[in-house]
Amino acid sequence: MTPFSHPWVLILLILPLAMMLQEWRVARIKVAFPFDHLLDRKSSGWGWTLLLRLLASAPACILALVILLLAGPKRLSDPQNKRSLTNIQFCLDVSGSMTSSFGEGDRYDAAMASINEFIDYRKGDAFGLTVFGDHFIHWVPLTDDTTALAHAPPFLNPKRLPRWFSQGTSIGKALRECRKLMIQREEGDRLIILLSDGYSFDLSNGEDERLARTFRDDRITVHAVHIGPGSPPDPLVNMTTRTGGEVFAAGDPEGLSAVFRQIDAMQKTRMIKVSAETMDHFKPFAEAALYCMASVLLASFGLRYIPW
Repeated sequence: MTPFSHPWVLILLILPLAMMLQEWRVARIKVAFPFDHLLDRKSSGWGWTLLLRLLASAPACILALVILLLAGPKRLSDPQNKRSLTNIQFCLDVSGSMTSSFGEGDRYDAAMASINEFIDYRKGDAFGLTVFGDHFIHWVPLTDDTTALAHAPPFLNPKRLPRWFSQGTSIGKALRECRKLMIQREEGDRLIILLSDGYSFDLSNGEDERLARTFRDDRITVHAVHIGPGSPPDPLVNMTTRTGGEVFAAGDPEGLSAVFRQIDAMQKTRMIKVSAETMDHFKPFAEAALYCMASVLLASFGLRYIPW
């Protein structure tokens, strides 16, 4: 790989080279100025001669540096580590039973609070939110902008949703729709976190195993959080374990927060090596040109050749 974007421009370096040869090999034309006595020829040795020759060569150096800049110098950036993205889709039950008392609030409030807490310490991942009862809504698409998730709780409270939407718990239907979103994400890991307090009939008769095989083939891990008293339904246990996930039971808000911390520990952030990228490298050439220009400016205050 060439270190310049436009290497053909470098042929113009012949011009400053010719100027340099002219300066160092050809005798100078001796034109006297009234102030030339300030540095007469007798008092100046080879050191002064060399210095003045170098200063007189500065314009040629500036031209050479300008040509190098026009050629577009490039360099390789240092290899870096990049955070591997995890696509996390929350699948939240908003059926009527989620309004049951849970700590100081209800199950829905505790679930939303835990979701937003989880998001706060998973910066850099993509999050989405699907809510379901007997039907479903993809409320927030997968995104790294979590503003909509932070403001979602007042709008999705089961008490405010129509009865035809929140009456029933169709977990299987909601998970299938979440899968459709997940398979569109080609980059990063795929994770669905289900939060529900009920049992779903559309996971019975072996449907849990069929759904688990589909998730496993699509490289989607499913974790489930059972909110409230009692043990998680067996279909949830079968389905999640087959996808590489787990089922957690949360009997109170503190337990729910602990569950999300455990999920965070299980889904470790992975770092991937990013190859070096080609980037512009103008700075050293521009700085050198500025130094040369400053030298010419300072020399113009009196340092010049004595013609006698």
